[in-house]
Amino acid sequence: MTAVIAPPQIETTYLGWAKRRLFASPGDTVLTLIFGGAMIWFFQFLLDWAVVNATWAEGGKELCREVSGACWSVIGARGRLIFFGLYPYEEHWRSTFACLLIIATMVLSCVPWFWSMKRLPVLWLSGFGAFVVLMYGGIFGLKVVTTEQWGGLSLTVFIFCAVVVIGMPLAIGLALARRSKLPVVRLVAGSIIDLFRSLPLLTILFTAAVVVPLTVPDWAQGNKLGRVVVAFALFFACYQAEIIRAGMQAIPDGQEEAAAALGMKYGSRIFDILLPQAFRNSLPSTINQFVITFKETSIVTIIGFFEIMASANAAVGTGEWTAQYIEVYFFVGFVYFLFVFGLSRYGAYLERRARLSNVR
Repeated sequence: MTAVIAPPQIETTYLGWAKRRLFASPGDTVLTLIFGGAMIWFFQFLLDWAVVNATWAEGGKELCREVSGACWSVIGARGRLIFFGLYPYEEHWRSTFACLLIIATMVLSCVPWFWSMKRLPVLWLSGFGAFVVLMYGGIFGLKVVTTEQWGGLSLTVFIFCAVVVIGMPLAIGLALARRSKLPVVRLVAGSIIDLFRSLPLLTILFTAAVVVPLTVPDWAQGNKLGRVVVAFALFFACYQAEIIRAGMQAIPDGQEEAAAALGMKYGSRIFDILLPQAFRNSLPSTINQFVITFKETSIVTIIGFFEIMASANAAVGTGEWTAQYIEVYFFVGFVYFLFVFGLSRYGAYLERRARLSNVR
């Protein structure tokens, strides 16, 4: 009679997890103690510098010389420049409400009720349209503020949202065109995708901002910010198109063939069957592309736009606050972290929800 060996018991407590993952062998124990001690020292140093020994009082550079920690007074003194850039001082409330509005749009996008091919585009077009109206003005008694005066966090958020709003439909179109049965359509879409993916983003943006006005007539030049956003959106669309196409390739061919056999129209097959599954299959890559796009908005500083990084450079460009550049860049990095962390957590939430729906 063969003896039945019971499966090993695995502790489910935090102590059991630590024993398995951190102290499973003498080597693991040594590495855990070394890196654990280094992390404790680093976070203690950061806490002392950023909180314990820091000052938040209003004052000039003389006050900052008296403290051994961070001097957050620079944020109070130059915060408006960091957040609003060159936007008129008396109109800062518009930029604030515009940013809050687009953040609210992002939050509402997390509500499952909006997850449909009809509601989500309407939500984003409405939120983004209201954002542009608040920032530009010209109606409802709002003073016109040209795009040359936009800056700070609001310009960063505008570029990111505009790229996503314009680039996502283009990405879907390119992904479908590359799967087309028509050779010409497939070749053109593939050539566009390969061209934009083979060029650095900075080169594309520089071409849109500087070279295009030299090669096209005045009536076709458009606004500098508009040209840069469109070029950025094309770059985003080409990468996102390949992500969507990969998600479509993971779907069995029999689903589309069965839908066609049942007499479903092409649009219904695409938007009701293929695209929802493709976005679910490519969700981690899509969220990663969003994160990369948000961080890459800082590149527009090089071509003359006053977004949040350029505003941070200007904030410490004066002699009074030059020594506090660490505090300013730390603060701007924290702003980037909030947006990027929010996007990553939302992506993790969607992945968990997708796994639960698959189990059910």
